[in-house]
Amino acid sequence: MEDMTRWSLRDMFPTDEDWNQEMQQAMQAAKKLAARKGHLAENAAALRETAAYYLEVEEKLYRLIVFANSNFDQNMADPEAKKLYETAQNQSTAIGEMLSFMAPELMQYSMEDFARYCEEEPQLKEFTHFAKDFFARKEHILSDEMETLLVRMNDMGESFSKVFEDLTVNDMEFPMIQTLEGEEIRANEANYAMALENPDPTFRRDYYKGLLGTYQKHINTLTSIHYGSVKNDCFTAKSRRYASARAAALFANHIPETVYDNLLETVRANVEPLHEYVAFRKERLGLDTLYFSDLFVPLVKESAKKYTYEQAQQMVLEATAVLGEDYTRLIQKAFDERWIDVYPRDAKRTGAYSTGAYKCKPYVLLNFTGTLDDVFTLAHELGHSLHTWFSNENQPLIYSGYSIFCAEVASTLNEQLLSRWLFEHSTSREEKALLLCKRLDDIRSTFYRQTMFADFEHQTHKLVESGEPLVPGTLCGIHRKLNEDYYGPELVVDEYLSCEWARIPHFYSAFYVYQYATGIAASTAIAQRIFTEGAPAVADYRKFLTTGGSDHPIELLRIAGVDMASPKPVLDTIETFRSTLQELKALLA
Repeated sequence: MEDMTRWSLRDMFPTDEDWNQEMQQAMQAAKKLAARKGHLAENAAALRETAAYYLEVEEKLYRLIVFANSNFDQNMADPEAKKLYETAQNQSTAIGEMLSFMAPELMQYSMEDFARYCEEEPQLKEFTHFAKDFFARKEHILSDEMETLLVRMNDMGESFSKVFEDLTVNDMEFPMIQTLEGEEIRANEANYAMALENPDPTFRRDYYKGLLGTYQKHINTLTSIHYGSVKNDCFTAKSRRYASARAAALFANHIPETVYDNLLETVRANVEPLHEYVAFRKERLGLDTLYFSDLFVPLVKESAKKYTYEQAQQMVLEATAVLGEDYTRLIQKAFDERWIDVYPRDAKRTGAYSTGAYKCKPYVLLNFTGTLDDVFTLAHELGHSLHTWFSNENQPLIYSGYSIFCAEVASTLNEQLLSRWLFEHSTSREEKALLLCKRLDDIRSTFYRQTMFADFEHQTHKLVESGEPLVPGTLCGIHRKLNEDYYGPELVVDEYLSCEWARIPHFYSAFYVYQYATGIAASTAIAQRIFTEGAPAVADYRKFLTTGGSDHPIELLRIAGVDMASPKPVLDTIETFRSTLQELKALLA
């Protein structure tokens, strides 16, 4: 009998042999493309054939990598899964090296040449947006030899993330912490949310010490891994003639650096509401001292409620019904066709994510333990999955992928719809208070906290780019000061919180986290439109979900009615936090 709580990855490749055969096909297609060196675009017909081979390689390789990564993540102790994962990485690098000549060769042409080819081969017009962006990168494309070298360097650079995962998932030994009831819980990432919602402040503190203390024991190794990753970011950016690693990361999605600067400056100038919330939480919990481990415990006793996975499914279906019957039918399809790996297991990767390949079903990894946060995580990841589905269904392969800048909009909007639905269906003052707290904590963690992480990345990369080394004291010092600035004087920033940067996996994807903050700012604006305007706003948002990467993120979000080039969405999110806090205070007065 099928386990409906385990994802059906084998729908992609029934056996490892099937995977190996497709990898061989991808390699053969790549070799055929490599054999065209010197003739990629000598005429319109040649360019059309080059494009066809390129898309074949891209589609196969991405599907192979998605399967290998996900198959490994479900059991990181499985040697065969690890072998397949490593094979995927190695073969991907080999293909990258084989085809590294393409960009320099194609860069010898111009947008005018491409337009002329389109007249002869109309099929090429589909690539117009891609071509414009490609030629805009001209100054950052290097020689054949340098492109090959960077492919190899990037492969080495990606290993920092995997070393981090191997250390934190497979090698670190996290301690057991005892609750007041005598139950022992391991102080690891899988139990993080559940443990920090425990009503006993001593247990929460002990748990956080156990978790962060384990990272602290490995702080020298983790610093070296992180420093290597940052140096790789800076080396790659400098090699490609970008002013900085941040400039390189934002250029990839055509995001002006002013958007990043505006986020940091606007949030830093408006941390008072967060300070007020921290002080309110300390007072409400009756604590003499407030630690970071006290920021997650519910402020309302009735909120210790647990949810079954089946209950969570129904809640998400009803909350997202405003987006249309076809939207909720797809969510039901995700449940029925096993898109989701639900529960935590030994050696399973921690956290949650959504992934997918072109024309394949999306997949979701969860570690569901029954908390309200887990229900929201289900809604969040399904937002990603349906964004992937609609983009794949409505866009050609070349534009099916969307940037993270847009991705976090779809996920956090689902969370806001769930929050609104639960609030409207709550039957008590306590339930409403809980949901207001949840809204505040979502903005705190996704907006303020991720902006703080973006601030950390900005500072650490600037240090490396100026020739300064990253040592444990420097990294912990920066993180300590940021927590003090963002959270205010009522939060005790101790040695454990100072080293918390060491547990953040997203730091191994340079300048990624700021997009969580911009994403929730954009989704807050879209949600307000949906709540006030109804059908027209839903139609705009649904159109946005189909656009994939067919334009630059700033332009695509304008379709949904949001201008992220302005500070307004950021300021509006801060105002939402401020007004929600006042509403909560009035409710609990």
